[in-house]
Order: sequence, then structure tokens, then C-alpha cells
Amino acid sequence: MAEPHPLDGPVADLVAACHAGRIDPGALLDDALARIAARNPGLNAIVGPRPDDLGAQVAALRRRLAAGERPPLAGVPVVVKDVVWVRGQRVTQGSRLFADFVAPRDALAVARLRAAGALIVGMGNSSEFACKGVTTNEVYGPTRHPLDPSLTPGGSSGGCAVAVAAGLAPLALGTDGGGSSRRPPAHVGVVGFKPSFGAIPDPDGFAHPFPGLQVIAPIARRVDDAARMFAALAGPDPRDPDAVRLDAAPPRPARTLRIASSPRFGLDVPVDPDVEAAFAAAVGRLRAAGWAVEQRDPTWPPGVGEDALMPLQHAGLAALHGEAWQQDPSRFDPDIARQIERGLQWRGTDVARAREAGVRVARTLGALLAEVDLLLCPTAPCVAWPLGRLGPASIGGRAVEPRAHAVFTPFVNHAGAAAISLPCGGGRDGLPVGLQMIAARGRDAQLLAAAAEAETLLAHPHAPCASSS
Repeated sequence: MAEPHPLDGPVADLVAACHAGRIDPGALLDDALARIAARNPGLNAIVGPRPDDLGAQVAALRRRLAAGERPPLAGVPVVVKDVVWVRGQRVTQGSRLFADFVAPRDALAVARLRAAGALIVGMGNSSEFACKGVTTNEVYGPTRHPLDPSLTPGGSSGGCAVAVAAGLAPLALGTDGGGSSRRPPAHVGVVGFKPSFGAIPDPDGFAHPFPGLQVIAPIARRVDDAARMFAALAGPDPRDPDAVRLDAAPPRPARTLRIASSPRFGLDVPVDPDVEAAFAAAVGRLRAAGWAVEQRDPTWPPGVGEDALMPLQHAGLAALHGEAWQQDPSRFDPDIARQIERGLQWRGTDVARAREAGVRVARTLGALLAEVDLLLCPTAPCVAWPLGRLGPASIGGRAVEPRAHAVFTPFVNHAGAAAISLPCGGGRDGLPVGLQMIAARGRDAQLLAAAAEAETLLAHPHAPCASSS
């Protein structure tokens, strides 16, 4: 069997080849740019102008390698979500308000990627302000699913997920405020890692509509690739007061862990039969390998669902952009405009109740994760759905609201916990299904180690949408 192209193989192999001088970073960059030119027009995963410092990035890395440095992500092309500042690059947040904004400096995460030797090759499409579960906006339009261009990859980090799945770059830097870097990877068959809140400092850039929830999130084809990216990004920064101390204990083998499985995450929600079957089969394979998995559902407080939490996002959007909306609502995505309008209508007591609901969610999930090491559930209750819709019309044979596809991810953000989505099989028409693994805040290393074991046991294909050429 022919060796995979370095852009398709493990990141560790690509980096080792750069360190040894077997691959020139400039050649890697040229191959990545050729792929983007050939594949991206039909996907719209990477948007905006090409970075104008690509030659300088390669020259700087060559000098470091020649001086004997061995950066941990040397030569790895990376796509950055179009909400994260990249120095000198147009960063729009998918909004007409910021269509001409040029970032004055790198976000800390981008600076750390550069320090690790990565090459920033473009910006990944996002929904406006990363506040929709699909990837489309008024600046760049929709991102398309790499297996079926009539479908959406979900959102809001859909551009990053599709870029990785389609082989445009081995790594992407997403954000996750409620599942934005777990659900799109699940829908396109790659890995999305939501670190513990505070594990990757984020002191630079745009204000978030949902402070306290959003994190920087690696997206990759393999768990080890995501782990290597996380290692380059994590670590405290004095400008970020939310830094968390990560558990320094060596990860234990998964067969020694206490693991809970919850097919519906303790919620009374529909799940498509193909997702149920893929999740059950994945859990069965883990049990067969000696994992001690017991079904156990979180017991959520009465009346606490995503609807109870959404005033936080609506009010956050209204606080940041309400004045601009009042001046000209037509400058916004209609769905975002409706969220802002709702946010302006919420009372302070409504927002306080939503905040208290989030605290109760965090306490409930935290209590369960104090008793088990891992919690398993589907990443999403459905596979990808048609473009032009905020969500599928039905799930599990039941008509559903637009956010019904997103029910299994937001509570993790309110708990500040760590979570990862990895492919666990196929649903209807061969569309990917994701397995979500959740661990307590700070236990990122244990989660990544267990996910790497699960990845091997589930034996899913890496980047099923990417060509090997």
C-alpha cells in the first residue's frame, strides 16, 4: 500500500519529516495551497483573501530548523476560524459589520501556533458571530458538506471541520461556545476537541457573546493530532483570569476507568435510529475490549433545557450589537437579527434566571463527573441535513425545533468540562456519526488518552472525505 501524502498522514510523521529535512516546509505549503485551489471552490470552507505572509512564514521556519530548533508543529498547515484574530488578516466574524476588519495582532492561540512552527494557510468559514448551528453568513455564504454538497456540515466551526475533512489542512483552530467544534466534526467524520474552560487562554480579539462558555478548540483527523495541537496551545497567561490547573496525573488505561453511557444524555429528546445504532455499536465494541461501561443518565434539574439557557446568548449579542441592529437590522443575518431582537427584550431577571439555570446544569454534570471518569453520548442526535435549514425538520420521526440537533453539547460548556467528538460509524447514506466523550474540568489528558484508545478500537477511517493525492 502506498504511503499517504504527508498532509493526510499523522501530524507526528509530518513534523518528524520536517525535523529530519526529508520534507521542505515550502513544498508542504505548495501542496496545501494546490489542494485549496482545487477543492475549496465547491466547499467554501476557507474564505477571504489568502494570507500575504505565507512566504515569510516558510522562510522563518526554515531558519529555525536550520538553527537546530525542533518546533512541535513544524510545517503543519492550519486553518483558523474566521472569528479568531490573525495579524494582518481580514477577520469578519461572518458579519457585514466587520467585513473590512483587519486584525492588528495575533490572538494568543495563533501566536502559540506560530511559535510551534505551524503555517497559517487561511480562515475557516463561520456563522455570524459563531451564533448559529449551521455555517453560512451574509459575507461569504454557506459552507458545503464534503460528502454531499447539498448538505450542511452544521456549525458554527463548519469551515474548519470541512477543511480538515477534505484534506485542505491537517489541523484547524475552531471555537466552541456550545458545541461548535464538536458537532461539525461529527457530521463530517473528523475529531473535534473542546478543552476544559481556561485550559487555552483567550485574552485577545473580539468580545464573546457568551463569556465564560467559549473556548479555543482544536479540530483534526486523529485524536493524537488534536492532542499535539492542544499541547502547543495550552498553558496559563497572566492576562486571562480563567486559567485552570490541568490534572498532572498520568492518564490511566481506559479499562481501569469508571465510564457512564447515556444514549440521550438524560434528556427527553428524539434521536435518529441510525445514530442510536451507531452509538450502541460503538459502546458495544468498547465493552468487548474490556471497558467498564454502565448506562447512567445525568439527572437534570426540572425545567432546565437549552431554551432556559438561550437568553444568555441573546442578551450577549444584544449587548455587543444591539445598537447597530437598531440602526439597520438589514446588516445582519436574519436569524442573528432575531436573536438580537430577543436579547433586547429580555429583562435582567430573565438573564439572571438563565445564569442560575447554567449553574444548576454545571453542578449536575460536575457531580456526575466526580463519580465517573468518562461520560459517553452521541455528539448529535442526527446526521447532516440539507443546506438552507437551521436544523433537520424531524429527528427520530418527530417534528423538531431548529436547535434539536444541538441538544447534547451545550451543557458541557456550562460545566466548563472537557469533551471530544470522534467518528464512531455511519448513519443513513453513509453520513458520519460522532461519539462524544466527556470528562471533568481539568482532566483533558485523561480524556485524550481514552479517546485515542477508543479511536483504535472503533477503527474509523481517517478523513473519509479527503483524497490521498
